Amino acid sequence: MTLYLIRHAQSANNELYERTGASIGRVEDPELTTLGTQQARFLSDYLGGHSDAGGQNRFTHLYSSLMVRAVATATAVSRSCGLPVVAWPEVHEQMGIFLADEQSGELIGRPGKSRSYFQEHYPDLQLPDSLNEHGWWNRPVETAAQWKQRAREFLAELRRRHGTGDDRVAVVTHGGFYHEVILALTGGAGTDGLWFTMHNTGITRIDFHPTHTSVVYHNRIEHLPPDLVS
Repeated sequence: MTLYLIRHAQSANNELYERTGASIGRVEDPELTTLGTQQARFLSDYLGGHSDAGGQNRFTHLYSSLMVRAVATATAVSRSCGLPVVAWPEVHEQMGIFLADEQSGELIGRPGKSRSYFQEHYPDLQLPDSLNEHGWWNRPVETAAQWKQRAREFLAELRRRHGTGDDRVAVVTHGGFYHEVILALTGGAGTDGLWFTMHNTGITRIDFHPTHTSVVYHNRIEHLPPDLVS
């Protein structure tokens, strides 16, 4: 199995933090910015006509989290690669869907988008049967212990679904969750203070073999013009 982890294109919250260095004014589930939409188009064009330097063909499966910025990015990739986007809710960003209370500053979990939202805005997205009109999150803010466990469970489920064949699996996910997946693969030893950065629409390829796992490349952004890197 070959795994391609792809970070979503720039979101409104990404742009806010880059511009201000703070999270004041963030929204719970941001859309892509104009720059992010351009990034997603370049990513899509690149993947639609690209054969990997390692000789790989195009993807056999395409997954996305249910955060809007990831779904929008994956939808652009879907159109160029001719694959449906399958929702994988568990590859969401650390902490989940939340906002800070204006008075106390406490982080409060929010519902996330509903089934009808996705059916209206992303009608080709393959949704889990469990998603209803109450949103897909609807729980407290996730803890560090929970997102670390989720990364381990994602890798176990990935191997269960695809680990015995030659599938080439693309997962559109998030920077923080990507970091945790890499830590889970390495066992986290000696990684205190180390952060695995992914630019918006960065691509990492990981090959899973019966005897070992290879990180073939990390955070590839050759598809982006310099002025679109974020």
